[in-house]
Amino acid sequence: MKAIVIRAFGPPEVMRYEDVPDPVPRFGEVRIRVHAATVNRVLDVALRAGTQMQRKPELPLILGVDCAGVVDAVGEGVTKFKVGDHVAAAGGMPLEPCAEDGAGYAGPQGMMGIRRPGGFAELVCVPAWKTVQLPKSLNFHEASVVMRHGPTAWNLLCNVARLKAGEWVLIMGASGNLGTVGIQIAKNVIGAKVIATAGSRGRADIGLACGADYAIDYGKQDLLAEVMKITGGKGVNVLYDNIANPEILPQAFHALGEDGRLVTAGAHGGPIVPIDFFHLYDKRITIKGMPGSDPADLPRCFEAAASGKIKVRIAHVLPLSRAAEAHRLMEGDQGMGKIVLDPAAE
Repeated sequence: MKAIVIRAFGPPEVMRYEDVPDPVPRFGEVRIRVHAATVNRVLDVALRAGTQMQRKPELPLILGVDCAGVVDAVGEGVTKFKVGDHVAAAGGMPLEPCAEDGAGYAGPQGMMGIRRPGGFAELVCVPAWKTVQLPKSLNFHEASVVMRHGPTAWNLLCNVARLKAGEWVLIMGASGNLGTVGIQIAKNVIGAKVIATAGSRGRADIGLACGADYAIDYGKQDLLAEVMKITGGKGVNVLYDNIANPEILPQAFHALGEDGRLVTAGAHGGPIVPIDFFHLYDKRITIKGMPGSDPADLPRCFEAAASGKIKVRIAHVLPLSRAAEAHRLMEGDQGMGKIVLDPAAE
């Protein structure tokens, strides 16, 4: 099979499009013929550059922390998937063989594409335990983006922040992938009132296009003043952030009202941000960092996408052989939307 392999960290040119042996599913694993894998700023691009060593990547490595495709082989002990099933997989998973439901597994774990072969390949083997069935009505490109961002956004808003219908939520980074998905979950699934914000008018307006009730360009508008005007001086109930911009997040933090909740799963714009502790204790604010997701939410995310409640934004779909170009686009200002690699598009 063809795969994107790195044997050293460095610029995009360290990625090699080459022939490697077809993987064979072990006990409890399925093999997926990949039709889509997303390119991610931190987990792929920064990792390849060598700035994510705390994740302990092991070389040589096939990149790609998610994938969507078709099951084309199953290992011993797998009964819940069959050849031809449409599936997706992502994130942390067992590194050693385990039962298809994960029962009793206590061995090492790590992310695909970091600690075990990833989705930048024609074929990848993953534990059945960490594989999810897809609605046939959802195409693979969309499914890969939902798999990467939907469960995280769902977990932050529904499980961690416990956002309720009718509450106000301020979504930072409104044009980013976690931002656009978060807006739609908050508005279309939960029924909250949504304020989207970004650093330019064009990016903020993407939030409106995704269903936000209001959009603020904090590059030209006073974020705190605008939020207070919109909410009648009460502030928002939930602040949703995954950037940790040290210049703007302190203003957003002051926009939290009584019993406000700040939730985050990222900090690539920071990570050090000053926090006004008087506002923290005076308003009884809670702050929760929660990367990852609840597996029980995965089917809900895909059902919401299949029904049109979540619509992902894809900027480019490129064949696998152009992975280096995809990384260069990501390193530059590639615009808004996700980049997807499709090994079947060669």
